[in-house]
Amino acid sequence: MDCLFCNIAAGKIASRKIYEDEELFAFHDINPQSPVHFLVIPKKHIANLMECNAEDASLLGKMLDCAQRLAVQQGLGERGCRFVINCKSDGLQTIDHLHIHVLGGRKLKWPPG
Repeated sequence: MDCLFCNIAAGKIASRKIYEDEELFAFHDINPQSPVHFLVIPKKHIANLMECNAEDASLLGKMLDCAQRLAVQQGLGERGCRFVINCKSDGLQTIDHLHIHVLGGRKLKWPPG
């Protein structure tokens, strides 16, 4: 499989990494939509949230925990931020690999679009 995010997590494509462990990888978005914009991805290839099952529950929890901790480390703890998981074409998912966007550093608008 030739997945962009799998290649980033494997170090085959350069990124501005902010976190890595055995299961997760986090890096700054190459097209930031806010002053702080990073992604948290599982190293395990899962195309989207709809493909997750009960066996993935602990991984999903770990992704959310990681996203929250990194948001605080990136200075978003006091004023807050947005955590986004886009899913499939109608949800505007552009890379078929599960990921959480973390956006902050400015007042965000709702609805987003």
